[in-house]
Amino acid sequence: MPSNTPLLLVLAISIVIGFLMVIVFRYTSDQKAIGRAKDRLKAHLLAVRLFQDQLPVVMRAYGRILHGTGSYLRLAFTPLLIAILPITFLIVQLDRYFGWLPLQPAQAFLVEARVEDPAALNEASLQLPPELSSSAPAVHVPKDKEVVWRVVAERAGHYDIQIAASGQTVSKQVVVTPGLARVSPVRLKDHFWERLFTSGEPALADNSPVQSIAINYPPREISFAWMEWNWIVLFFVASLVAGFIFKSVLGIQV
Repeated sequence: MPSNTPLLLVLAISIVIGFLMVIVFRYTSDQKAIGRAKDRLKAHLLAVRLFQDQLPVVMRAYGRILHGTGSYLRLAFTPLLIAILPITFLIVQLDRYFGWLPLQPAQAFLVEARVEDPAALNEASLQLPPELSSSAPAVHVPKDKEVVWRVVAERAGHYDIQIAASGQTVSKQVVVTPGLARVSPVRLKDHFWERLFTSGEPALADNSPVQSIAINYPPREISFAWMEWNWIVLFFVASLVAGFIFKSVLGIQV
């Protein structure tokens, strides 16, 4: 897969979302009221410039600007509320693909398991498929109730590793590929909100002795305009730019 594929996909999705946001704003907002609110703000700003040597007039103009800004934000709130929930869900899902780099063949990585009971720490063991191998002894961190293994993958693929502790076994997916793939850096117990934003795998069982299993996938940086971008920042910047272009072309009040 070409190295610029994530960049092209993020830009394409940003343009589509920018267009959809403008359309949603058009059909869920009072366009005439927004136009009047913006005209009043411009008039008050002009008054500040024209009568800057008359303090009472300037103070009244600033008061009206604050009131007009509140009115404008109130008119814009409903479209924003309608758009923000699906966009947040979309970002969470896309972050599984763009937020982290999959592991590469022959690349060493860490498997970190956190247990509930410190007594289970020393007996926790890692079971690997034939394509993966441990490259160093396990490291125990009693203070954090954590055990860490260093592992290397021989070839690309999607693998399940197993961690045994206190007579139970739990699994975690490992993704090794040079291309774009869905990645879940951690598997957790059923803490719904934390899982929603950080994990793409089913919850560990409530009675599991293992609290979490994490793989240290490298974070992805996307090169664009001579800068390295976190994909979410690039997504917001590109979608806002696209939105402003579409709203000007379509004559929509935003």
